[in-house]
Amino acid sequence: MSELVRATAAGEKGPNSPPSAFTDPVLAAVLGNRLEAIVREMTNTVLRSARSVIVSNGRDFSCAIVSANGELLSVADGLPVHTFNSHMQAANIPGLHNDLAEGDAFIDNDPYTGNTHPADQTVMVPVFVDGEHLFTACAKAHQADIGNSLPTTYHPFAKDVYEEGAIIFPCMRLQRNGRLIDDVIRLGMRRIRVPEQWRGDLLATLGAARIAEQRLKELCREHGTANVKTFIKEWLDYSERLMASRIAALPQGRFDVSSNHDPVPVVLPDGITVKAIIEVDPAAGEIRVDLRHNDDCVKAGFNQTEATARSSVMAAIYHSLGTGLPRNSGAFRRIKVLLRENSVVGIPRFPASCSIATTNVADRLVNLIQSTLAGLGNNIGLAEGGLCMGVNSGVISGQDFRNDCRPYISQLTLASNGGPASPFADGWGTYGIPAAAGLTYRDSVEINEIKFPIIIDHLRLVPGSGGAGAYRGGLAVETRFRVREGTMTVVTNSDGQVFAPKGALGGQPGALGASWLIEQDGREKRIAGFGVHEIRKGQALRGTTNGGGGFGDPAKRDTALVLQDVVEARETVERAHSLYQVVLTGDAKAGTFAIDHLRTARLRGAPGN
Repeated sequence: MSELVRATAAGEKGPNSPPSAFTDPVLAAVLGNRLEAIVREMTNTVLRSARSVIVSNGRDFSCAIVSANGELLSVADGLPVHTFNSHMQAANIPGLHNDLAEGDAFIDNDPYTGNTHPADQTVMVPVFVDGEHLFTACAKAHQADIGNSLPTTYHPFAKDVYEEGAIIFPCMRLQRNGRLIDDVIRLGMRRIRVPEQWRGDLLATLGAARIAEQRLKELCREHGTANVKTFIKEWLDYSERLMASRIAALPQGRFDVSSNHDPVPVVLPDGITVKAIIEVDPAAGEIRVDLRHNDDCVKAGFNQTEATARSSVMAAIYHSLGTGLPRNSGAFRRIKVLLRENSVVGIPRFPASCSIATTNVADRLVNLIQSTLAGLGNNIGLAEGGLCMGVNSGVISGQDFRNDCRPYISQLTLASNGGPASPFADGWGTYGIPAAAGLTYRDSVEINEIKFPIIIDHLRLVPGSGGAGAYRGGLAVETRFRVREGTMTVVTNSDGQVFAPKGALGGQPGALGASWLIEQDGREKRIAGFGVHEIRKGQALRGTTNGGGGFGDPAKRDTALVLQDVVEARETVERAHSLYQVVLTGDAKAGTFAIDHLRTARLRGAPGN
């Protein structure tokens, strides 16, 4: 059921909200579903036609439809860190190009004017109906390479954009009269390590945006442009009312909280403290998040962009408030995000590097807000989710001996982090990272081994790695891989190896991530979470991701679920006893266990429980 149908059926009311009645509720439901269907068709187009593994397998891309007034209308299942800011980029087009016309398309990855970070490249197509600009179709894809000085799209060590080295397309015209502008293509092809891969992904996103253009024109012809315009206004106003109503049902609260990103040797020896003041105001139907007291921009690639700072806050609040809330600019009106310029968690000042703005600090911000909101009670909020991007998500590069030593580069998404537990369920096992909200995919082992000179030895769950709780955090995953011949460069960018994802309301933290270099003789050496690692034939890299944080008191977990976790090797007998206070009997080797209910009751009934 679409958000619009749920919203219409719910009939929720909130304070200080606009009129709620749709001129034609049935037509409104139809149009809302049609917009979502168009975005899903865009998504399928990119997924089926992209060239790189990170886009076609890892699904690190998103699509959206924005109104001509720069208001986000529909995102379907796009990544929050991508789509919750699409309207910021689209709104820039008319101000930069006063000769906007049908047949235009634009390319933008400028981190200072509404984009997420340079490695996220957005194609935007203004949609004209009867000569009037009504929509902008947006397709954003994470690039395997964007020309950085290091062979990675994440450059944590870059002290500024000059050292970072990414090629920037500041909302440049990509097509005129429906024809590609060759100068733009040549510029990209000259600077990218595997230019055919970049061009293939670019054409996939352009094709998706052009399909949206066709479908939106068909929508207006079928239902009338006037009706569509009326729907847009009413839908955004109604979405605002729904968000206000949901917030009005919350307890009032104010929280001054902080979290810590891992230290990074040399560039950030003390790490980064992420701070937020969160105010929930049910009477006004608003949530305000003040990030202005964070530190100034750092001389490293960790600075947030305005887009990622805002999107991270939005994502955490949407994660916390339950299902059925529309994800558009109408609902966003009730979430106030206060930022300042030249802040590591705010608005970057040129030439500060924002190379890894979509992950590390963004993930810490999402986790901080969603776990804090759990303190309100009322079954809202989440624990913290895993955020490790180590060996499992390394950017691999080199020359492929099987293909005339042609260069290759790709970001892996082999293994996932454990997801955060909630008031209702255990954490997901395929969560990804907080900023992506579980919407990226895991790579295919077989496709990676076909496309690159890599052997993936194993992917396996780590027993006992999920944060204990009444609901358990998702489990960490261990990855090990090696190069077939020659050498391979692997760039890792891993938080979560010093500060673990926290639990909520008595839940325990998830496991820390870790990375190792394995020599040919089997010796293992612990390596830094952030680094450029070169492995040769005979060596391997092994890494574990984070487990997700638990939610609630572990001693209140259903004993049958504890038994099931132990039988399925998700938990250990020792943790069942020490954390969940469940006594098991049986043969561990045979995997036959039973609950000793009498001793468990005594243990759980002990003083302090």
